[in-house]
Amino acid sequence: MSVGPASKLPGFLSLLVAATLGLAPATAGAETLEIGIGTQNTTTNTVTGGVVLKELGLLEKHLPKTGKYKDIQYKLSWQNATSGPPITNGMMANNIQIGMMGDYPLMVNGATGQATKNETQLVAIIAYNAVGGGNGIVVHKDSPFYELADLKGKNVSVPFGSAAHGMMLTSLQKKGLSPDFWNLVSQSPEVGSTNLQEKRIDAHGDFVPFAELLPFKGFARKIYDGAETKTPTFHGVVVRKDFGEKYPEIVLAYITALMEANDWMRKNPKLAAEKIEEWTKINKEVVYIFLGPGGVHTLDPTIKPKWVESIGNNYAILQKLNMIKELNIGAWVNDSYVRQVFKDKGVDYDKQLASFDSYSVAGTDPVCNAPVKDPGKAGEIWIQGGDIVAFSSPVCTLLGVKKYGAEGKKFNAVYLVDHQLGIKVFADAAFYSIGGKDPKKPDVVPFLLKKDAEEFAAKNGGKLANYAEVLGAINVGQ
Repeated sequence: MSVGPASKLPGFLSLLVAATLGLAPATAGAETLEIGIGTQNTTTNTVTGGVVLKELGLLEKHLPKTGKYKDIQYKLSWQNATSGPPITNGMMANNIQIGMMGDYPLMVNGATGQATKNETQLVAIIAYNAVGGGNGIVVHKDSPFYELADLKGKNVSVPFGSAAHGMMLTSLQKKGLSPDFWNLVSQSPEVGSTNLQEKRIDAHGDFVPFAELLPFKGFARKIYDGAETKTPTFHGVVVRKDFGEKYPEIVLAYITALMEANDWMRKNPKLAAEKIEEWTKINKEVVYIFLGPGGVHTLDPTIKPKWVESIGNNYAILQKLNMIKELNIGAWVNDSYVRQVFKDKGVDYDKQLASFDSYSVAGTDPVCNAPVKDPGKAGEIWIQGGDIVAFSSPVCTLLGVKKYGAEGKKFNAVYLVDHQLGIKVFADAAFYSIGGKDPKKPDVVPFLLKKDAEEFAAKNGGKLANYAEVLGAINVGQ
């Protein structure tokens, strides 16, 4: 007697044959649900919504497995892109049901969905900077250009349709400049980075993390930061509306996983930065400047009224330039999912909605023997092969550099906070105003931009200095 496939045998006999052959028994009536998730692994501000979930298995951990989902087998399709537009294309084709991208691409995503009857909804935020920090414009390190005004008529590239493109449009509008102020062309982060390094273009605008990554790699210098626009920037999560309505529990599971990923990042930011470097190849020191304590961006899933207001203002800019279809913002923004997750977790959503707090650098300064309590002045040294040490002020941080350097230690990075823009900066890429009443104890004030340091020095009787010069001006033991 011949025996056919186990799946065609009745009842217990099927299970018996499956066990004999070492096969897993098929679940009666099982359905495979494929979920396409559009990620941007190298866009640091999206990692807790993408690559961290994938590598730690957090989404699988929270996906529903009871009720109407008890017989569903999930197949997660992680689809990585370097910018938002390809993710939007995937969502319009219904190959991607959950996507993440920056503010301007998010709006285009929403408008395109409404125009093509493939509606999406903004359901959560991943990370934000309330004044626009993160997007930026960089030039070659040998460039004579130091500020936006220097780029008049110059060849500048940016990924069109990106958050950085939106930042550049906003920067021109706020300065009353026309879109033809510069010769703007579209280049991906990879192409723009190469062209800048080879001096084929005068400047390159880009989103997180490239305006920090390229200077960290040693061939670029940032001359404009999105924080100068004073316009919020954020990365958010969009889902296809039809998918959310059919599978609301899966959207809730995704947001729950996102929040767990945020907690994982904050619990041990050094370890998290190291793991994210392993997964994305973005340098851990750059990951840390964005998502570590006091970082440029804050992890917070709530959709704050300020973000919705900003969406309206940004939408008006794109409309004026005929760069976007109609977008019904009220129908597109949907915070009901994230509100439900907060409720299920017993967390006050409205309290978090009103909060702009992030976790800050903390500890005791080992050089100046002082508590680290002012986030605007705190510094950190990431010792190579060792810990990240916190300091109470720029002077104490730089004294730490000299002290540890004299002991033969090397550094992965040294971090300070820009006095003008309030964002974390790499100390060796900063400009400084040094001076004060006591020349033996000069005040040290760091800035990302040369023009800000020059202006502060002129007003306060100081002088402009670079990293090497400021280290030479302070003494251990002062």
